[in-house]
Amino acid sequence: MLDFSRNHFDLFGLPVGYALDPDLLAERFRALQSAVHPDRFASAPDQERRLSMQASTRVNEAFQTLKDPLQRALYLLALYPDTGAQPTAQDTAFLMEQMELRETLAEARGARNPMAAVAEVLGHIARSERAIGAELTARFTDPSPKDLAAARVAVHKLQFLDKCRRDAEALEADLDLDG
Repeated sequence: MLDFSRNHFDLFGLPVGYALDPDLLAERFRALQSAVHPDRFASAPDQERRLSMQASTRVNEAFQTLKDPLQRALYLLALYPDTGAQPTAQDTAFLMEQMELRETLAEARGARNPMAAVAEVLGHIARSERAIGAELTARFTDPSPKDLAAARVAVHKLQFLDKCRRDAEALEADLDLDG
């Protein structure tokens, strides 16, 4: 059956790192899910059926974690011991950027073209997420304690961006309903 002690990357036969091939991940997911799916064990003894259900759940959870960039980054951080190093200074430019994005979203509904305002915010978020993704790829390639501390800061920024993106997408859906 499945070795439950393996990390998500090992489970799918992927190198531990932020960058991954989503097509390869999906292919390995389908192969693993096919091998452990409870339907294959419908006539097996109770213990095998339970193990199959646990394995299937584990494969699904691992896949969901690895396919989502933010969840993958958080999982990677969890694989490394926390040195306790915290950033000593806030990135004021990033904080100002977040405030401006939030302000643009707050004003979008009353804008001349609200959908364009939301699209502008979503475009900015996508560019920022790509830049942070590139940084995380580098930081997790062969992470030193300094890289891990910087990765924690980058993941924190990614969390802000993720929340802002979800809020922008919700506003976009509301505007679609209103329009």
